[in-house]
Amino acid sequence: MNHERMMPPTAAMEAALSEAPERLTGTAASLQRIQALVLRHLRLLFSSWARLVEIVYWPTMQMLLWGFITVFLTTRTDWLAQAAGTLLSGLLLWEVLYRSQLGVNLALLEEIWARNLATLFVSPLRPWEMIAAMLTVAGIRVAIGTGAAAALAWPLYHYDIFTLGWPLLPFLAALMIMGWSIGLMVASLLLRVGLGAEGLAWAAIFVLQPISGIYYPIEVLPGWLQPVAWILPSAHIFEGMRQVLIDGTIPWRHLAWAFALDGVLVVMAAVAFTRATRAARRDGRLLASGE
Repeated sequence: MNHERMMPPTAAMEAALSEAPERLTGTAASLQRIQALVLRHLRLLFSSWARLVEIVYWPTMQMLLWGFITVFLTTRTDWLAQAAGTLLSGLLLWEVLYRSQLGVNLALLEEIWARNLATLFVSPLRPWEMIAAMLTVAGIRVAIGTGAAAALAWPLYHYDIFTLGWPLLPFLAALMIMGWSIGLMVASLLLRVGLGAEGLAWAAIFVLQPISGIYYPIEVLPGWLQPVAWILPSAHIFEGMRQVLIDGTIPWRHLAWAFALDGVLVVMAAVAFTRATRAARRDGRLLASGE
């Protein structure tokens, strides 16, 4: 008869414990748990290119933006007298662009977070109807957010955005169209990749901030970067804004270029979003879109 099989339960447990590695206690145990959690997050970080890019993204964007502002202010001291109105106008118009893009993406993200996309797409809802709804929500967000900021600018700084006159209307329209278009392109990635591309919803448009000329003319940029800036509708709008505020003239050429470039972005965004929705339906990714 095998005596090991007849070993009492208590003795068997003691034997097993004696063979197990020594359990850490106190500070050593705390350090081990900290190490395990750190390793987990490092694996998450280095397994995702989006997370790695995000680490260097914001510091780089801020350095570029304020570096160009510094270069401009140190070379154009005559501009300082008009700086306040130009900077505040640039800030408010930038918010229109940013909130337009973000509003589109938040409308889609809300559906992803709620795991509601599959329900929407098995309904009779068409892609263009979803686009119309997201653009409407984004427009409302822009009106509320930017409207509040513009209203506060007068009592706090005695600045009125309406000093831009009637060109303000096409400026707003061009920036909203650009923001909506970029938002739809990011939404296309969200439908294809899922929440792995969520960071783009918050950060994508800031790639364009340093080369849009929000607070300084495009001529401040390095020569090789200026042609890149001029393919952006936003660069033409912000140059046009300064032309109105400083020279008092209507920027017809910049407005024409801005809307022409917006037209290209609209076509690209519509094609990208339509294809993404079809691919998501075909591949069944809508069911896993909240993961």
